Amino acid sequence: MHVAEMAERSAIHLNDPRAMRALAHPKRLRLLGLLRTDGPATVGALSDLLDEAPGSVSFHLGKLAEHGFIVEAPELARDGRERWWRAAHDSTQWEPGELIDDPERRAASGALRQQIWRLYLERLETWLADEPSWDREWVSAATSGDQTLHLTADELAELRNELEALSARWQARGAGGRPGTEAVMIIYHAFPRRSAP
Repeated sequence: MHVAEMAERSAIHLNDPRAMRALAHPKRLRLLGLLRTDGPATVGALSDLLDEAPGSVSFHLGKLAEHGFIVEAPELARDGRERWWRAAHDSTQWEPGELIDDPERRAASGALRQQIWRLYLERLETWLADEPSWDREWVSAATSGDQTLHLTADELAELRNELEALSARWQARGAGGRPGTEAVMIIYHAFPRRSAP
C-alpha cells in the first residue's frame, strides 16, 4: 500500500478494554508495526522477520484481525495457500483522560501504554548498540534529550498539539522510497511529575 493511500485512512480510536488488552502484547505490537511501516506481508514473511513460528504469528495476527487492527489482503496472494495481511489503519489512538473513570478501561490503557513504552526502550537500546555501524552523519543527526518545563494543564495540552502537528508534518514529508532516506523513529513524552528526582 502506498503512503498516500495510508494517509487517506482514518486512525483507529480505542476505548474497548478488550481491544487494548489484545494489542498490549509485544508480538502483536511488532506485527502491527511491521504491517504499518513495511506494508502488506504473508505469515511466512512475518515469521522470518520476527524469527517466530508461523503458527504463533498466525495466532497473533488472528487476534489483531479480531479487533480490527489488520485485515486480510487476498488480492496479493499468488495461490490459495498464501495468506496476506495489511494494517487496517495507519495509527492507533486513544485518550487516557476519557478512560480514567472506568477501572477496567483505565487498567487496559495502562497495560497497553506500559507495553508500548517497553518497545520504545528496546528500540532506543537497539539504536545505541547499532550506532557504531552507522555513518557519522546519521549519528550526528540523531538526537535525544529532556527538559523540565513549568506549565499549566492548558499549556501542556497546547504543547501536545504542537508536537503532534510537527510529527504529522514530517510524516507527510518523509515518504519512504526516496533516495538517501532511512526509517526514523520519533519518540516523545510530555507529562507532569509531582517532585524533582
